[in-house]
Amino acid sequence: METTTFLTGQFLLAMPGIGDPRFDQAVIAVCAHDEKGAIGIGVGAQIAGLGLHDVLEQVNIAPGDTPNAPIHFGGPVETRRGFVLHSRDWSGQDTIDVAGKWALSGTLDALRAIAEGRGPTQWLVALGYAGWSAGQLDAEMTRHGWLNVSDDAGMLFETEAAQRWTRGFNAAGIDPRLLGTESGHA
Repeated sequence: METTTFLTGQFLLAMPGIGDPRFDQAVIAVCAHDEKGAIGIGVGAQIAGLGLHDVLEQVNIAPGDTPNAPIHFGGPVETRRGFVLHSRDWSGQDTIDVAGKWALSGTLDALRAIAEGRGPTQWLVALGYAGWSAGQLDAEMTRHGWLNVSDDAGMLFETEAAQRWTRGFNAAGIDPRLLGTESGHA
């Protein structure tokens, strides 16, 4: 049986001392990873002062009864591009299933469906994404910086953004308070 090292459907947790302030305590939901590269959506930080109603207004969608949920910092690439991570009970024209755990949509039809009350039962919205070219994430995983953990959709939909980093380490059996800020040297 062939084993895969691809991380689709897992979460990347930034290790203390990752060296890039944009990723301090970052939690990234890996939505696609293969030999061509990877894409993930940050779910560990929210954008201060920006809510779903603001985003809907910018794209001329009436919010209806939709809650003014916070918007997540999805990553440093294309920070004006929106993504919806959501439960698998809804699918639109560009929806991709992420390892049978959750789904990812990147077009306005997902936002319209949410605003009209006919969208997925669970969702979060992010602006931007984290992307890696072919082999780049694989190489990063061999150095100090990221820990990949497996968790279910509860990480996204049942855990507050500020608690996801700690939850991820706990799922891996690690107390994040005990982590150092650099890797060992031989």
